[in-house]
Amino acid sequence: MVNSKIMKVFWLFLIAANISANETNDVKTIFEQLEVVPDVVPSAPNRFLKVTYANDLEVKAGIELTPTQVKSQPVVEWEADQDLFYTLIMTDPDAPSRNAPKFREFKHWLVGNIPNNDISKGEVLSAYVGSGPPKDSGLHRYVFLLYKQNGKLEFTEARV
Repeated sequence: MVNSKIMKVFWLFLIAANISANETNDVKTIFEQLEVVPDVVPSAPNRFLKVTYANDLEVKAGIELTPTQVKSQPVVEWEADQDLFYTLIMTDPDAPSRNAPKFREFKHWLVGNIPNNDISKGEVLSAYVGSGPPKDSGLHRYVFLLYKQNGKLEFTEARV
């Protein structure tokens, strides 16, 4: 899925559920309760990313968002180490539905070689695609994964 030179840093997920977050301990609890662990990743991160959509809509764990609200690429922020590169992934593990995830995981966004935390200067490998779940497919979990790279990578895959 991701180049082996990349190390896990932290993740954020958007999930439509009635759960609130407090941060550190809650990240693990929420990831496990909502089965992001083990459906998407083997262990929970230490903290959330900050994801903000248009109209200053800041994503918090447990918030339910509509496809209209997330149609445009969000701003994603994190505490970056200077002079390092990152890879950002947005995925839907519930495609086409959580009960029948035969397309697990559907890639909504992939950007590599992000310097510091400036996504606009990264290499877009797959352009942002907002959510568009099939009718009557239920709620979907949208997961943002951020990986710290061991250096700048050369991506030879076709851009989508």
